[in-house]
Amino acid sequence: MKRYIGIDVSKARLDVAVHDSAQCFSCDNTEAAVEALVKKMKELEPELIVMEATGGYERLCAAMLAAGLALSVVNPRQVRDFAKSTGILAKTDRLDARVLAHFGAAIKPEPRALPDAQQQLLDELMLRRRQIVAGLVAEKNRLGMARTDAVKKSLREAVAFYERLLADVDRQVGEHIERSPLWRAREDLLRSFKGVGPVSSRTLIGDLPELGTLDRKRIAALVGVAPLARDSGKRKGTRAIFGGRGQVRAALYMVAITAIRANDPIRQFYQRLRAAGKPAKVAIVACMRKILIILNAMVRTQSRWNEHLVIS
Repeated sequence: MKRYIGIDVSKARLDVAVHDSAQCFSCDNTEAAVEALVKKMKELEPELIVMEATGGYERLCAAMLAAGLALSVVNPRQVRDFAKSTGILAKTDRLDARVLAHFGAAIKPEPRALPDAQQQLLDELMLRRRQIVAGLVAEKNRLGMARTDAVKKSLREAVAFYERLLADVDRQVGEHIERSPLWRAREDLLRSFKGVGPVSSRTLIGDLPELGTLDRKRIAALVGVAPLARDSGKRKGTRAIFGGRGQVRAALYMVAITAIRANDPIRQFYQRLRAAGKPAKVAIVACMRKILIILNAMVRTQSRWNEHLVIS
């Protein structure tokens, strides 16, 4: 019998459920407790273990389970939507574990290898960069609204502080990428495309490690730049993008805006779409998707950008 196991992760505890079984138990989220859990999981011989990405609390358990067991760390929103589709609206740790086990049995997500220590550090540095940028933007917005000298002085000091933090984390990211010959070569490759700068190249390296390993449809769907149909009966709804990796999509947006000005094939592609009556936003998203497909092919073939070999 194939067993699918769901593990709901919190800071202090793990709740474990086996699909189509009454088995459900909890343990501490500590190294000693997880070591005992791994032994129990090996005895059960599961087809797949499913847990959600929880922002870091899952890492200890995932790292120990992945050594010898099929594990998939999935998007929490996808699991929540699955739960709602099956009529489960309540939310408890034990119930979430059962939903994860059911999700594994029904959807059968692919087991995925965990990022190594280098990738994890880069992930955390890029996350910290996004947090600092968010703080910097917020303080600049407040500065624009401030009216008194005392508040303006305080906000200028805060802006200067965040700018120092940003410069420091950018230095750390650059040094970390420089230490890896693979990442160094990938950054050089990506930046050969007119429109890709240091921030966007590092975002792609850190937040889209699948680049170059998937086909064009799957990479577009993963990032969230594949237009999804909204048709019903005779009604033809407007195609829209949603889901995917927002931080990668934001980086691609900036790449597209720059490429529309500086990259001849992308500018011509954008102009053709606008001449055909496409709204500016639709044309920009189409450019984002085209750029992603081009970059994916460049990484897969290890070929630098050549505007005479544009992918249709």
